[in-house]
Amino acid sequence: HVVFCLSFVVVTVKARVQTLDPVLEEAGRDLYANPGQVFWKITFPLLLPGIISAALLSFSLSFDDFIITYFNSGSVDTFPKYVYVAAARGVPAEANVIASAVFMAAIVIVLVTQINGALKRKRLLKK
Repeated sequence: HVVFCLSFVVVTVKARVQTLDPVLEEAGRDLYANPGQVFWKITFPLLLPGIISAALLSFSLSFDDFIITYFNSGSVDTFPKYVYVAAARGVPAEANVIASAVFMAAIVIVLVTQINGALKRKRLLKK
């Protein structure tokens, strides 16, 4: 599910990152905001609609993929089926750990993409 949905998340969030106006971040820096403040007060709120859209899109695609996997997997226990059965019986610690790891990996990828885009914009502004 992660590999399948991650491409949709990256494309959706990347489209939002590309529409960001670097002047807004520069204005924040001109007002003596540190890089963390610029990200949390300016960049993140502007990215939030793209992040929410990506989350909703990936949820709907993952839900659809779960149904297909559930009915076509037969006796093979795939991870989506494992999580579904675990949720029905009570969530074991392993499912929480795996879900947290997947979530953190997605956040890291989005942050790396954001930082890469900011560095590219900074290089273009210097030229």
